[in-house]
Amino acid sequence: MAKPLIAVVGRPNVGKSTFFNKIAGRRISIVEDTPGVTRDRIYADCEWLNHKFTLVDTGGIEPRTDDILLKQMRHQAEVAIETCDIILFFTDGRTGMTADDQDVATMLRKSGKPVLLVVNKVDHMGMQDGIYEFYALGLGDPFPISSTNMLGLGDLLDEMVKLFPDDADNGEGDDHTIQIAVVGRPNVGKSSLVNRILGQDRSMVSNIAGTTRDAIDTAFVRDGQRYNIIDTAGIRRKRAIEDESIERYSIVRALAAVRRCDVALIVIDAQDGVTEQDTKVAGYVHDEGKAAIIIINKWDAIEKETNTMEAFRKQVLEDLKFMDYAPVVFISALTGQRVPKVVETVKAVYEQTSRRITTGLLNDVLADITASLQAPYISGRRLKIYYATQQSTCPPTFVLFVNDETLMHFAYQRYLENQFRKAFGFEGTPIRFILREKKQKGE
Repeated sequence: MAKPLIAVVGRPNVGKSTFFNKIAGRRISIVEDTPGVTRDRIYADCEWLNHKFTLVDTGGIEPRTDDILLKQMRHQAEVAIETCDIILFFTDGRTGMTADDQDVATMLRKSGKPVLLVVNKVDHMGMQDGIYEFYALGLGDPFPISSTNMLGLGDLLDEMVKLFPDDADNGEGDDHTIQIAVVGRPNVGKSSLVNRILGQDRSMVSNIAGTTRDAIDTAFVRDGQRYNIIDTAGIRRKRAIEDESIERYSIVRALAAVRRCDVALIVIDAQDGVTEQDTKVAGYVHDEGKAAIIIINKWDAIEKETNTMEAFRKQVLEDLKFMDYAPVVFISALTGQRVPKVVETVKAVYEQTSRRITTGLLNDVLADITASLQAPYISGRRLKIYYATQQSTCPPTFVLFVNDETLMHFAYQRYLENQFRKAFGFEGTPIRFILREKKQKGE
């Protein structure tokens, strides 16, 4: 069995995200005193008294609204309720019980799932008397807590773990879960691509740029391989973002998603081509040493002639010269065209970035490479590479033992990289070289 999934639900601004962050132990969900800040489901793996579980934060449920985004937030919460094992229903002890709380309680009773009623913002003993009105919701004893002050959390978690199924899995499998980050400018179709891959409306989709604010994790399995796909907020130019805005925190999370991924999908709008901001996003992925696939979305909107795709591919790789190792996949998230190829390419690229070359084979190839073209003279001296070893994977990182690291010319290092790719593949992944001086006798 998988770890129990716990959904944190309730109307907007009752402190769900503050609780989520306290339990997760780090600031995962965006916390802002504005209703509707958390729009999508956010996941975190947590532990309480050796019981492992996954906590999911949701956007606030507004039972009576015609607002498009609020309706989508309610839908996301409904999906969380549908898929979870236990529900933590959050209410506000300061404002008291509301008509919306009653509507949400009715929805939760219909779900048939175990529900713990949480009265948050009970910051001191003097507020305890205010919890009794919540018995009217018909969900049993309310648990008074203060997420901000860390009061009552232990009692709530103790009761929660009592509801865990006896066969809950508290360990991790041996197989690696491939982490995929979907990044790019706002409104290029990242969430649409994620939804198409998953076959469900996992992320909210709207023509309003900035709809996705948090980095949203979703696990799935394809052909026996486990994946975790991370939908991220669109990365805009710094000068277009207010320093203390919610969007600023969203972009920090998007960049953090790149740091923890194995493979980044860089989504580019076919109608715009590679923009300056696309180049910056790709540069960030490259600098972090992450394997990458360039996704050209909205390809269905492009008028095509003979060789249109190949000409477009060449132009993309010309614009992103530093990332010419990345495969380019042309898709339409709207129609589903070639979307299955994306996951296939992710698996292939991950195999390349995690590939390890034996020291014997590596040095045989290196000897052939250096014999074919020696390093140029610099100030009357020439670089000598004595031998190499692979230090790590993801990305493939090689230590070259040389006579003088200052003699390594950029162009020769580029030559070595190209030759390594010809010999070993490494499609979709950067290659790193580390130089170490090793003096030989007589030098």
